[in-house]
Amino acid sequence: MKTGLGQKQLQLQKLSPQQIQLMKLLQVPTYLLEQRIKEELEINPALEEGDAEPLDELEPFSSLQEEEEESAGEGDPDIPREENNFEFEDYVQEYLEEEDGYKLRGEGPNPDEDERQSPVATESSFHEYLEQQLGMLTFAKETHYEIALQLVGSIDDEGYLRRSPDALCDDLLFSKNIEVTEEEILDVLRIVQRLDPPGVGARDLQECLLIQLENRLESEDDMEDEDLQALQVAQKLIAEHFDAFSKKHYEKLQRILGISERTLKRANGQILKLNPKPASGYTGDLASQSTQYVIPDFVLINREGELELSLNSQNAPDLKISQQFREMYRSFSDRRKRQKLTRQDREAMQFIKQKIESARWFIDAIRQRHETMFKTMYAILEYQHEYFMTGDQKRIRPMILNDIAEMTGLDVSTVSRVANSKFVQTEFGTKRLKEFFSEGLQTAEGEEVSTLEVKKILSDLIEGEDKRHPLSDDRLTQILQEKGYNIARRTVAKYRDQMNIPKASLRKSL
Repeated sequence: MKTGLGQKQLQLQKLSPQQIQLMKLLQVPTYLLEQRIKEELEINPALEEGDAEPLDELEPFSSLQEEEEESAGEGDPDIPREENNFEFEDYVQEYLEEEDGYKLRGEGPNPDEDERQSPVATESSFHEYLEQQLGMLTFAKETHYEIALQLVGSIDDEGYLRRSPDALCDDLLFSKNIEVTEEEILDVLRIVQRLDPPGVGARDLQECLLIQLENRLESEDDMEDEDLQALQVAQKLIAEHFDAFSKKHYEKLQRILGISERTLKRANGQILKLNPKPASGYTGDLASQSTQYVIPDFVLINREGELELSLNSQNAPDLKISQQFREMYRSFSDRRKRQKLTRQDREAMQFIKQKIESARWFIDAIRQRHETMFKTMYAILEYQHEYFMTGDQKRIRPMILNDIAEMTGLDVSTVSRVANSKFVQTEFGTKRLKEFFSEGLQTAEGEEVSTLEVKKILSDLIEGEDKRHPLSDDRLTQILQEKGYNIARRTVAKYRDQMNIPKASLRKSL
C-alpha cells in the first residue's frame, strides 16, 4: 500500500465571529432580547447601559497606529507578535468619531414609557401540588412513599405517566438504591391515580377516562337514575368498546349494547365532560398560574390608509462603550508615547482592547439585527399590502422565503431566522410572521392563490357541515373544484391534517 503527500485546493466559506453573533441575535425574539443584553452586560465590563453621551473633549486616538508600527517588532517574547500589533486603535477611533453609543429605545408603541420591564410568567407548581397530597396519605411501607414520589416526578405536563413499570424500577434502583418489583409499582400507582385532579397518573387516554368515570360513579348518591345509567353505559363503552367508540361506530355500538340512540347520546355527553388532559384541571391560586405572553416584535398601525411600521424596542436598553474603559485605554496610549510599557501594562491594555472590541461588535450586531428585521418586515408588508389593509385572510398572496430574499437582498437563511418566532401587532390581532408564507395554487382561470386561502375555505366548509353527516374528503374536493380551485383529494387530506382536523368518520356526532 502506497502513501504519499499531496496538495488540494479547496474554496471554503467561513462565518466570522461577528456574523455568527448576528445570526444568533436574529433568532432571538423581543421578549428574550433584554435577557440576552443583560447577559452581555454582565460578562463585558466595557459595555454599559444608559443614554449615549456626547463625545468627550479628549484628543481622539490619533497617531497610535504609527507608534504601534514603530514598536511592532519590540513585542514581549511571551506574547505572540500579532497580539502586540494594536491595529484596533483606528477601529475604535472610527467608531468613537461616528457615534458614541446605539440607542434602541423609542421605536415601540409607547416611546415615552420609562419602564422597560418584561412581563414575567410564573410557573405553576403542579407536581408540588401532587406531592402535598402524598404527604397527607399513609403508606404501608416507607419505600412505597419513595415509589409514589418517583411516580409523581415522572408524570408529564399533561398529567400522564409515560414510563413503564420496569423503567421505574430501574430509576429507583439507580437514583435511590431502592429495589422494588413491578407489582409494587402498580399498587402504588393505583394510589397516585386517586389524587386530584381526576385522571392524573393514567398511562393512556382510555385509562384516564376510566379513572374519571369511576370517580363520578363513586359519588352516585346525589345522582338521578338517568344520569347514573348514562355513566354506567359510558364506563362500559370506554372499558370494553373503546376502539369502536373512538371511531364513532355508533350504530354498531347500539346493536352490541342493546341501547337506544337517546341512551347512547347521554353516555356520549358524559364522556365529553371528561378531561383528556388531567393536568389542565389544576388551576391553583392566581399567583401560581402559568400565563403565556406574546410581545410583538413589530407594530403596524393604519393611519387613515397609510400603514406605519415600527420596530418594538421598548424592552431593549440603550447601549454604549464604557467611558471608564475608553479613558483607561487613552491613559495607556499616552504612557506609551512617553515610555515603554511593562509586560503587565501591555497585558492590561490588550484586555481593555479586547473588551472594547467585543462591546463594539455586540452593539453593531444589535443594530444590524434591528435593521435586518425592519427590512424583512417592510418587504413582507409590501408583498402582503392588501391583507394588512383589509385583514381578509383570502387576500394573502402566495409567498415563499425566496421572494422576500430577492426583495431585500438578504440570504434565504437570514429571512428564515427573522420570520421564525417573530410576531407583528396589527389591528386584526398579533400574527406570527411565518403565517404569511405559503405556497401557491392555481385556479381554473389560471390565477395563483395562496394555500392559506384554500385552507380558510376548507375550514369554513367543515365548520358549517352537518355533524351527523360530515363532508368526506371527496366531497370537499368536489366543492373546492366547483369554486374554481384545481385541487386533488390527497391535497385536501394533507391540508386537513395540517389544520389538525380529523377525517369525516371521526367528526361524526349523534
